[in-house]
Amino acid sequence: MKILITGGTGLVGSAIKKISNRYPKYSFIFISSKDCDLTDFQETTQIFLKLNPDYVIHLAANVGGLFKNMNQKVKMFEDNLMINYNVVKCCHAFNIKKLVAVLSTCIFPDEVSYPITEEMLHQGPPHVSNEGYAYAKRMLEIHIKKYREEYNKDFVCVSPCNVYGPNDNFNLEESHVIPAIIHKCYLAKKNNTEFILKGTGKALRQFIYSEDLGELILKILEKNNISYPNIILSPKKEYSIKEVAENIKEAFNYRKEITLETQYSNGQYRKNVSNQKLLSLFPEFKFTSLEYGIRETISWFINNYNTCRR
Repeated sequence: MKILITGGTGLVGSAIKKISNRYPKYSFIFISSKDCDLTDFQETTQIFLKLNPDYVIHLAANVGGLFKNMNQKVKMFEDNLMINYNVVKCCHAFNIKKLVAVLSTCIFPDEVSYPITEEMLHQGPPHVSNEGYAYAKRMLEIHIKKYREEYNKDFVCVSPCNVYGPNDNFNLEESHVIPAIIHKCYLAKKNNTEFILKGTGKALRQFIYSEDLGELILKILEKNNISYPNIILSPKKEYSIKEVAENIKEAFNYRKEITLETQYSNGQYRKNVSNQKLLSLFPEFKFTSLEYGIRETISWFINNYNTCRR
């Protein structure tokens, strides 16, 4: 049985590839934007026709951190809208047995009671900083829900919190928070300069290690009769951005104090989500600690500095 993974060379795709030998009954096919432009329906149709998968894990997206989301709202909306539409449409047309599509907890409403549950997704607008990306992802959840209702499709969305790990994008301007901070601290130590953090550092986030996310996605792929269309994937614990930076600083053995540039936006202050549905499905699942995950990510980044996305 063949599993097609879109966005297969990125952060989560690489994690799934690393653990794929734990699932020997499947043949994994990892594709990237070099193999197919998923914003083009004809190209998407051709790759499905060529590969003829049984299952699809849909990871592909135009993603980025806070400032990319704020500065490229139209592109983030349009690219993701087209990618998601084309993949879901082809999963239906080619009678895919199961589709697992990845959303994000950043698409939930800005003003909401905590912890956030799956049912709250459409109960208010997302934070203004990432509304282009968020609304496109919300449409993916609706698209999948309608196929479940009308055609009884085994299509499921998962909403991970902030993902980090080896093979991430460490670009200082467009990456997510942990890889951006890792790169900044690396340069600060290397050049004996200030370790600068944009914002107050008070914003709170939950983080999931990429290998944990890959494992959970494959568990959900194999789980039959999931009765709800969206599952939040997240550890329970929250960390402030300052705590994350201090953890990274310690891992690098960087001795200077962190400089906070408080004039910059913190983005949404809090996005605390509930993992109750996840734990009802997999009550024994153990998450990788943030401390260990950061050390592993830093080790990979240093060893692959010349070739990684930065």
